[in-house]
Amino acid sequence: MKTENPVTITSKSKAEDIRLIETAISGDQISYEKLMKKYYQLIYNLVYRMISKKEDVEDLTQEAFIKAFNSLENFDRQFAFSTWLFKIAQNNAIDYLRKKKLFTFSIDKEIDSDDSDYKFEIPDSENKPDKHIMDSEMRSILDEAIESLPKKYKDVIVLRHKSELEYEEIAKKMSLPLGTVKAHIFRGRELLNKYLKDKIKHY
Repeated sequence: MKTENPVTITSKSKAEDIRLIETAISGDQISYEKLMKKYYQLIYNLVYRMISKKEDVEDLTQEAFIKAFNSLENFDRQFAFSTWLFKIAQNNAIDYLRKKKLFTFSIDKEIDSDDSDYKFEIPDSENKPDKHIMDSEMRSILDEAIESLPKKYKDVIVLRHKSELEYEEIAKKMSLPLGTVKAHIFRGRELLNKYLKDKIKHY
């Protein structure tokens, strides 16, 4: 017996999602924003139930959307976009928990769908003799990528990931609305992901 979808999806809503996905793939940034706005709180709530560490939930929620948007062409349109997106967010949170070696409770109901073949590779964490060299090279590439960002994105990325400030602290420090800070961090991560994509695969 299948569990219910994370949200009740009407045929109208599903058709709307498909239209937005198609225009997003063609390069329409507004369509990405509409999809994110529609499902952001739902994904945030799912991640929060799994992580319960508020300072990381926002980051993981944004990462889930970035992964989904980068894989839109792989989305099978016969399924609900929300279920696919929830699965990505769930996998992302599980991957986070594995990396951090944290303990968490199981969510009440697993998300079940016919697109269960969708998965992410878990990086190999075995120690390697040249690991310190690779880590140094990766840091150098990341620094280079951050430096390539437009200033408004670079500033918030540095404060979030190097200074490890919370979103509210960044907003106060830069005298920006909290929503603007979140949007800049999301866009900065998108640009970083695109910059790093080709280089990282060689390591």
